[in-house]
Amino acid sequence: MNHHLRILVAMIFALVATSKVSARTICGKVLSENDSTAVVGATCRLLSDNKFISGKVADTSGDFSFDTDASSPVTLEIGMTGYNGATIIIDNGADNINLGNLYLSEGLVLDEVTVTGQAMIDARGRTVVFPSASDIKASSTTVGLFQKLPLGGLEADPINRTIKVDGAAPMILINGVPSSMTDINSLQPKDIEKIEYSRITPARYADRGVNGLINITLRKRNDGGQLYLWARSAVATAFVDGSVEASYHQGPSQFSLSWTPSWRNYQQVYDNSDEAYIGDNFRVNIKSHDRNPFNYFYNQLQTKYTYSPSESTTLAVTFSATPMTSKNRLLGYADDSLLGACDKFSRSTSRDFAPSLDLFLRRDFNESNSLEAQVVGTLSSSDYRRYNHFIYNGDDEREYIMDADNRRRSLITEVSYTHTFGDNTSLSAGVQNTLSHSTNQYLHTDYKPVLTENNNYVYADFGQRIGNVYLTASTGAKLFWVKNDMNRRHFIRNITTARASWNISQKWNLVASFIFTPDIPSLADLTDYPQQTSPYLVSNGNPSLKVSETFGYRVQTSYQHDKLTMSLNLSMANINNCAISDMEYLGDKLFLSHPVNVRSRHMYKGSLNMKLSDIYGFGARAYASITHYANSMDGYSRSLTSLDGSVSLWWNKGPFTISFWQKFPGKFLIGYRESKDENGNSLSLGYKPDKHWDFDISWMYMFSKKGSQYPSWNYSPVNPYTTDRYIRHNANMVTLSVSYSADFGSIFRSVRRSLNNSDTGSSLLKM
Repeated sequence: MNHHLRILVAMIFALVATSKVSARTICGKVLSENDSTAVVGATCRLLSDNKFISGKVADTSGDFSFDTDASSPVTLEIGMTGYNGATIIIDNGADNINLGNLYLSEGLVLDEVTVTGQAMIDARGRTVVFPSASDIKASSTTVGLFQKLPLGGLEADPINRTIKVDGAAPMILINGVPSSMTDINSLQPKDIEKIEYSRITPARYADRGVNGLINITLRKRNDGGQLYLWARSAVATAFVDGSVEASYHQGPSQFSLSWTPSWRNYQQVYDNSDEAYIGDNFRVNIKSHDRNPFNYFYNQLQTKYTYSPSESTTLAVTFSATPMTSKNRLLGYADDSLLGACDKFSRSTSRDFAPSLDLFLRRDFNESNSLEAQVVGTLSSSDYRRYNHFIYNGDDEREYIMDADNRRRSLITEVSYTHTFGDNTSLSAGVQNTLSHSTNQYLHTDYKPVLTENNNYVYADFGQRIGNVYLTASTGAKLFWVKNDMNRRHFIRNITTARASWNISQKWNLVASFIFTPDIPSLADLTDYPQQTSPYLVSNGNPSLKVSETFGYRVQTSYQHDKLTMSLNLSMANINNCAISDMEYLGDKLFLSHPVNVRSRHMYKGSLNMKLSDIYGFGARAYASITHYANSMDGYSRSLTSLDGSVSLWWNKGPFTISFWQKFPGKFLIGYRESKDENGNSLSLGYKPDKHWDFDISWMYMFSKKGSQYPSWNYSPVNPYTTDRYIRHNANMVTLSVSYSADFGSIFRSVRRSLNNSDTGSSLLKM
């Protein structure tokens, strides 16, 4: 080998050696900050001088690895839909680098677009809220979280653990699967990623007797499990609520088991009333003072299996059972202007059991076509016993017995199909059917009517985006057949909604909507079986009851800027053939109470909702509304203007949270009856020492000597009355609650963290 060749070989070896020295490996593991599970599929991009060098995807364990020749400083970008991205700058050098565990926090995602600057946005005509970390931290329960959300028309009651939209129960979905309020109460606030909300019930659910929509999307997780325990009890009152939920994820499968008990045993329940029965040349006045102790024990047991082999397919199988027992007594006396002094005694018991099996399937064939199907079968039973005893002047005894058993079988099926035409247009259609068979056995008379129901609903829903405006229109046909051994009814009605949502800017949004919906009488209202419950009163259904029709109009504007969110809502509802409970004189000193149709009912409402977010740990939400009612009955009209509202305040500092809720109840007017909503307030102190435990002490119905109160007034020309019902047992009630949550992934993987990381359609009328 000559001299020149030796120099060339030496230079080649030198270059190879240099390349071997400069090549280095950069690796690490991507985990979720929430539960330390692997973020499978996270994209990892390596850049040098803002130029792309190489890309990797985290594997099933969250691991990634790069081999690079770049010895200059490089930038590693890590991202994943549903998480906030991470950027890591790596200095120059030739050594291999193991970055260890890299934790991503959950981000805000909608329609595959990461949202970083807004907590509430409008999507396809609905409001989508991403709960802030501060609101989640300051909330010990999911109902407590809903109290803090800037959603107009939504009211969350932390005492009764309920959520209502414009005064009625909403349609609830969790990850797109129909769910219940019990399911919401079993969730932890930190598990909620986003909430989709609408005051307008979508066409698909317009036949279910619900108002509005709440669709909760949970944070995604991989293998592992969760355990959540929550219990609340009063110190000096028989007031106990609880929730137990355990779930486990294994690959595409999720198993969950939950138990939600609730127990009350109130003894200090009182009713004071002053009423009259007025007929042709007949009138009796009655003043009553009663004590009405009651207790109930409610349980919901549920087991669910969800199988999601891919993002496009979800199968959910749910079995639930709701055993419940309740007992009521009445001990009192009355001053009867006709029969004299009266001692009253009444007792009633009810045992209910309703097991059901729910099968739900969702299949996305592609980005444009989706199919959902659901089948629900229910077997329910109710055994009801009631005994009323009246003693006049010490010797005139009168008894009225109502013992009835109800057995019901029902099958509900639904198929819904959705097709999207690009990003701006969508069309969905579906059909629903409910078949039921109910048997009521009245033991006192051995009368045993059988009622059958065939309820069909067919609908179509169209959505179109035009610039910043999103339009939706839906229509459907409801076909309802019901019969028993004496009567047969057939209803065909239309349900129509229209809505326009305009995103004027990032701060302003305007929504206008219209709805036409019928209210078809229930099986109980149509059941013809008179039952006498007192010396003067007979109660019954009304087989001739007509369908009520509601025309509703609403305009809402919302504004959000930085930490302030506001919404103003104006609405009007006209109801024709409104169904109310009425009284008429039968003769012979007897009166009949039954549902009837009256000419019209009008309601006009304006409401304002405001929220301030996380100002040095402080937050506030205020709601106020004014409502005007105008009712027209035959030869009689009545109107009412009412104010109502609520205020929620909270402050979080470290592990401590102080919160206050005050409800200002308003009045309602339906027919002749005027009533006031339940009062309520609470002051709570929460302590969260770590991510597992949460302790809370609350003072409820503060400064209220009567506790919860339910006053009402009736201006009927046949049965005028005033009543004052209150539960003194829960006045100034102090409750203690504790929750414990454990994430199997978090517990078993926390050692990896390094110090450098940061159906209820019964036909039985219970009197």
